[in-house]
Amino acid sequence: MVAIKLTDDIYWVGANVHTEDLFEGIWPIPNGVALNSYVIKGEKIAIIELVREWGGAALTLLKNLDSISIKLSDIDYIILNHLEPDHTGFTYLVNSLSPNTQIISTQKGVELVKAFYQIENNLNAVKSGDSIDLGNKKKIEFVEIPNVHWPETMVTYEKNSGILFSGDAFGAFGVHQGCIFEDETSDESKPYWEEEMLRYYANIISTFSSNVLSAIKKLSELKINMIAPSHGLVWRSSPEVIVKKYKRFSNYNKDYAEPAICVVWGSMYGNTEVMLNSVLRGIGKSGIPMKVHRLPNEDPSYALSDAYKSAGLIIGAPTYEYGMFPPMKYFMELLKKKRILYKKVLYFGSYGWSGGAQKDFEKLTENMHWDVLKPLTFNGYPTIEQLEKGEKMAMEMAQQVKDIPSKINDEDY
Repeated sequence: MVAIKLTDDIYWVGANVHTEDLFEGIWPIPNGVALNSYVIKGEKIAIIELVREWGGAALTLLKNLDSISIKLSDIDYIILNHLEPDHTGFTYLVNSLSPNTQIISTQKGVELVKAFYQIENNLNAVKSGDSIDLGNKKKIEFVEIPNVHWPETMVTYEKNSGILFSGDAFGAFGVHQGCIFEDETSDESKPYWEEEMLRYYANIISTFSSNVLSAIKKLSELKINMIAPSHGLVWRSSPEVIVKKYKRFSNYNKDYAEPAICVVWGSMYGNTEVMLNSVLRGIGKSGIPMKVHRLPNEDPSYALSDAYKSAGLIIGAPTYEYGMFPPMKYFMELLKKKRILYKKVLYFGSYGWSGGAQKDFEKLTENMHWDVLKPLTFNGYPTIEQLEKGEKMAMEMAQQVKDIPSKINDEDY
């Protein structure tokens, strides 16, 4: 690897990590993840974001720095926009090898540096409006954007180039596919990035959508020529596109999302699955887009992404020991935690000696702003009449969802 030039004396020096580890210990990343780190060379040198020792990322960072003749001891400032360890895990070693380097973060960030890495010296807290002049026409300014998605988060803005180093804001899962810039991304790679952006947002950011909207409003005061996040693509020629995408994603938590249906189901002995087939027939007659996920056979990360994007959500799960089928209950808890709001929803499922799944469903949907149809539950194997009812209910729901206007506009890049 070598450093990649963003503009004069500003470089990407990050790493692409291919791993079977789970992001945050929860989310699968079969396509890996980019840990983006950046260097600004003025009379003084600043590095924005580090990496953690993960899939060789720390060594890659050092090799990238070496390719532009920078040693750790040459770095004057370490800028930590966000203290999550995927961006800061290398901090202790860097501080040990270069003890005079100044570490810059928000006040809450400084406290986390102390807590995570037991570093007490050369810590500098900044707030919105503060700046550092690196010399040679390189000046960085800071803007706090708390709870996007940790409370200590800030962004760093290089005034001369107009580059916004945005931390986790405007990020994505996935490693770079031969290029780091959106304007060099092939048409074949664009669906890959669309999926990884949405899944990253739904899995990591969606809880904090109102904070994202506040941050976008605050950052609109800056003249932004390029957005360089800590994960995903660098938006070099059309930074407004990723801002629009994140704004649209954020608004999915304020009103109905796209006119599509996400079906998430699980079945113990096939009875709930029989009803699933009727439900799918009903949706199919509407011609509306749908995605179907089976739990626990696939990771809920993917179902969460499609549920977030879709205005319609259908849950199919049986009763298990007086409650909801456990994999589905976990998924429902994720929906609540991630604030997957404003859905048209249908629940169906089989039960044996009791129907406890419906009670869990009703409890987990409280205060979610869901328009819930009357649940369709049945004892054991569904009757012909119940199957016909399931198909009809799904068809009627699909038509309601079909009438919802899409929020997607011409945002292709």
